[in-house]
Amino acid sequence: MTTREKGAGGTPVAGLLLAAGEGSRLGRPKALVELAGERLADRGVRTLREGGCVPIYIVVGAARAEVPEAVTVYNPDWGSGLGSSLRAGLDAMPDDVDAVIVALVDQPLVTATAVRRLADAYGEGERAAVATYVGNFRNPVLLAREHWPSVHAMAEGEVGARPFLRAYSHLVATVPCEDIARPDDIDTPEDLQRLRGLVEPAEEDAAEVC
Repeated sequence: MTTREKGAGGTPVAGLLLAAGEGSRLGRPKALVELAGERLADRGVRTLREGGCVPIYIVVGAARAEVPEAVTVYNPDWGSGLGSSLRAGLDAMPDDVDAVIVALVDQPLVTATAVRRLADAYGEGERAAVATYVGNFRNPVLLAREHWPSVHAMAEGEVGARPFLRAYSHLVATVPCEDIARPDDIDTPEDLQRLRGLVEPAEEDAAEVC
């Protein structure tokens, strides 16, 4: 497996935000949860857009969390888990899209800089890449079109691209992102409270400086 710190190509790729779950442990659909006055669905789309993704698609299900800057894809099978949303998103991509960066709505500390690093890896010729944090595979994930059939076949239940990344690790570039992002999930009310404590004071301070 190769390791790439940061590419220089900057070639735009599509963005895909998976936001269909009901948030059973959280008690409400994660896409509608607000963090620093912004829904997680809007925050995720903004992160992909600021990271250079064009176009951007959002897969919804339990909540119709439409975002003006993104194409909405409704997954009627959202209750079966993340895998069906990834399949629905890949199926919806236009024919002229060669690669996509996939992100999850419940990881709001993933940054536009992390997305750009994956796009840069694509610009330098990588056809699959994953953001890593202290060596661990997390999100976002870059997937070129030729890999979509394999990803599609392996995405089942609550499993997304991870089986593909492990089965074809020799084809996957790792992109370290621990210096500019975090992969923390929001699964429970406690998770949400903790991330609010991290995000909201920092973003309020940034607004005051501006």
